[in-house]
Order: sequence, then structure tokens, then C-alpha cells
Amino acid sequence: MKSFIVFLLLTGSVMAQQIVELKLSNSDKIVVKLMFKNGSISDPSGKGGLTYTTTSLITQGGTGDLSYSDIQDKIYPMAARYSSSVDKEVSIFTFQFHKDWTDQFYPILTGLILNPTLIQADFERVKTNQQAYVDQIIRASSDEEYSKKALEDFLFRGTNYQHMVEGNTKSVNSITLDDVKEHYKNFFTKNNLMIGITGNYPDDFLEKLKADLSKLPGTEPVLPPIPRIEMPDGIEIEIIAKNNAFGSAIFTGYPIDITRANDEFAALVVANSYLGEHRKSYGKLYKMIREKRSMNYGDYSYIEWYDNGGSNMLPPPGVPRHSNYFALWIRPVQIAKQLKVQYAELGKIKIGHAHFALRMALREMDKMIKNGISEEDFEATRAFLRSYIKLYIKSPTQQLGYLMDSKMYGRENYIEELDNLLADLTLADVNNAIKTYMQIYNMKITIVTDKSEAKELARSLRMNLSSPMSYANLVKAGLPQEVLKDDDETAGFKLNIKSVKIVDSKDTFK
Repeated sequence: MKSFIVFLLLTGSVMAQQIVELKLSNSDKIVVKLMFKNGSISDPSGKGGLTYTTTSLITQGGTGDLSYSDIQDKIYPMAARYSSSVDKEVSIFTFQFHKDWTDQFYPILTGLILNPTLIQADFERVKTNQQAYVDQIIRASSDEEYSKKALEDFLFRGTNYQHMVEGNTKSVNSITLDDVKEHYKNFFTKNNLMIGITGNYPDDFLEKLKADLSKLPGTEPVLPPIPRIEMPDGIEIEIIAKNNAFGSAIFTGYPIDITRANDEFAALVVANSYLGEHRKSYGKLYKMIREKRSMNYGDYSYIEWYDNGGSNMLPPPGVPRHSNYFALWIRPVQIAKQLKVQYAELGKIKIGHAHFALRMALREMDKMIKNGISEEDFEATRAFLRSYIKLYIKSPTQQLGYLMDSKMYGRENYIEELDNLLADLTLADVNNAIKTYMQIYNMKITIVTDKSEAKELARSLRMNLSSPMSYANLVKAGLPQEVLKDDDETAGFKLNIKSVKIVDSKDTFK
């Protein structure tokens, strides 16, 4: 399939409007992405979640004389679809349709963006669902996602990055339809819009789209500054205690002053992949915690936000961020209550595997920092990545998304440029990046666990008590001595813990 990429700047009355064009002559599908530079950081004080409400109401409402139900009936035979997404710095509307239905779908696309009905009935439906998410669903559906959102609340506390994009209990409750209308007018304007398009579309289609979208409000958005957070002083831990937790889900993080905008980021990509590439079994953390000890489903590391990691096998586009952090994700490990039920010989244990798993992850990371990675591991990891990153853009929609993200970081084509940077990378570059950006002494950690586990786990962490690994007798008997020796050394590995606080689950995201 032949394709070409064109980047254009259209001069507007206030600021440049960006166009990202990816023409695919052999494609039958057209994809349009409209990226607004606003995101949840644009939510007014006390109205966290307003950007999310606004985008949801646009895509789950009507336009002109058409209700939301009417639109769904119209697009069903077209096999067309559209959606919205919000992250910290951007909001994106994505429209996908077959080229044969261009004339019929176009009025719906432009109508939703230029003339959303924004009526009370649709607003109440959207807000009810959003309120349910911040009140209940985030706490109940996935402890893994819960721990990640809780860490962001903890890590970015006091900044406009803190609240979930969906908001919190109090802020969502305060949002009104008038707030949405005002926010649409002020932050969904022609002056903070990037238009992306891919597929086999007529040239006059893009010209018409650009002309019509120039009718968006002409307001100049007042965009807030991107937060810069201080490095934590020691390890600070918040244990979130809830009823009937599946296990102990752990997420750690600390700020790093590097993003895709920096060429040096490529070296960190290699180091991170070696330590714990998302959902890959060759990572050091996965091998030590999951493979050798069967403690959980997986253990990974991150050098940028990975949206919806529980569902996505590949990092999705559409979440460009300029305030970045390193993170470790330890998927739920068993708690004492579970282990006692399964194995009579563990009847006297007071905590499950969380303290040990955290120590092991940080100890393995510490080894990598002190020793670096070998030439053999460097070459193998780099070779893997040069193929793997191409899977990020296996569909036209993903290609377009990554090209638009590239512009947010001041790049032209991140995947292509990353491949070139990887090709020129040396082992010394990687090991230098590890020593520069990786450390285990200062970070914030959230642990979502069962109420039966919280107090004893907090005590063990606070006092840096020994945390021996708890095996069933049959399992322990089959393990090699080198693993058991490593366990003993890990159990006493000291962590630089400065504070441990227990938070009741019902008190989060209020």
C-alpha cells in the first residue's frame, strides 16, 4: 500500500490551525480525528470532569433536528462510527466511515462538532453515567485501574493533573448544562484544533472540512500551564483499604523530566523494555515475580502514561503528556486471607505477598541501575523494539493518531524517528540513561488491598519488617536453592519509606 504524509499549517486570524494528512489511495475507509488542545487540565476549579462531560454530551447527543437515537439509526447501514476521548492535555473526536457514504455521513460529523444540541435530557443521561463512574465503578470494577488512577491523584496532588479526567464525586455533581455550553464555547474552538485525516478521500472533502470547521467558536482558549511536580522525599505510600479486594494491586511513580520530545528518550525505551515491557513475558520483572514465583499475572514498568493498560496490548495514541513520570505496575498479588484458605501451612501469616513483591521489584530495578544491562541484552532488546514499535501503527487510525501525537511533542513522525534513534543507540547511551533517570529511593506508591490486610501491611512497610515469601510446602519443595536464597535476601531489602497512610476506599476521589 502506497501512502504519503503531508503536514500543513493554515494561517488563522489568531493562531495556526494544524492539519495532519495521511493519504491512502488503496483504502476504502476514511478516518477523521479532531484533536482539541484542552483536556482535563482545562477543567475550571471545582468542575473537574467538565471537559469529559462536554465531549461525552457531544458524541452522545444530537445535532440539528436529529436526536442521538436518530443518528444511530442513520449510521447503522453505513457501518460508520464515532467516539470521543479525553486525557490530561487533549480531547479527541474520531469519525470512521466508508468512502461510499461520505456525502451522507458528513453532515452528521460536522453537525455534532459545530451544532451539538446540548439538551437537558441528554445531559442528565451523560452526567448520571459519569457520576456512577466516579462514585462506584472506578472503585469496584478493577483494582488495577483503581491503583493507577489513585497514584495519579497522589503523585499530582495540588495540580491540575490530579483529578481523573472523569472528575470526582463533588465536582461532577456540581456540573450544569450551562457549564457545558460555556466550556464548549471557550475550549472547543478553531484556535486550539488539530485536524487529522486518513484514507482515500477526495481533495475537495478536506477543503470543505477545513472551511466548515473554521466556523467553530473564535474564542482564544486560555490554557493553563503544564504542572511540574517535585520529586518526593523518600517513599510515600497510600494504602487504599476496601471490602473484598481481589488482592493487593500496586502502582508506583516518580517524576522524570523527559518525554518523546527528547532524543535521549530512545535510550530509556530500551531500558524500560528490558525491565518490564507492558504485557510481555521477557521483562526482568515478569520473569522474577510471575515466571519464577507465580505470584501474579504480570509485572511491568513504564516511562510514560499507558492508557487502559488492562485492556490494551499496545500503547494507544491520543494521550500526549508533557508532565511525565516513571512507574511500576505490580498486578494483584495474594493477600493473607486468601493464602490461609488455600494452604493450611500458611495459617499464621499476617500479610500476603505485597511487601515482598514491592521489595523484589525495586531490588531488581536497583540491580539494573547499579550494574547496567549487558551488551547481549541491549542488542536483543533493541532488535525487538525496532520491529515491535511498528505494530503501534498497524492500522491507518493508529498511524494517524501517532502522527498527531508527534506534532504535540514537536516531532514530525515519532515512530519513524524512534526507529532511527534506536538504530544509532549504543549500550553506553542506555546505561547512562538508566543512571540518570531511574532510582528507587524517592517515589509515591498506591496499594489497593483488602481491609483485612491494610493495617498489618502498613505496619510491615512502615517498620521495614522482614517480609519472607509465603509458599505452599509443595511449591517450596520444588524450587531451586538459588530462588530461595534470593527470597531471603529480598525479604530484608531495606526501602527508603518515609510515610505510610491508610485511606478508606469510600474516601477516595471525593
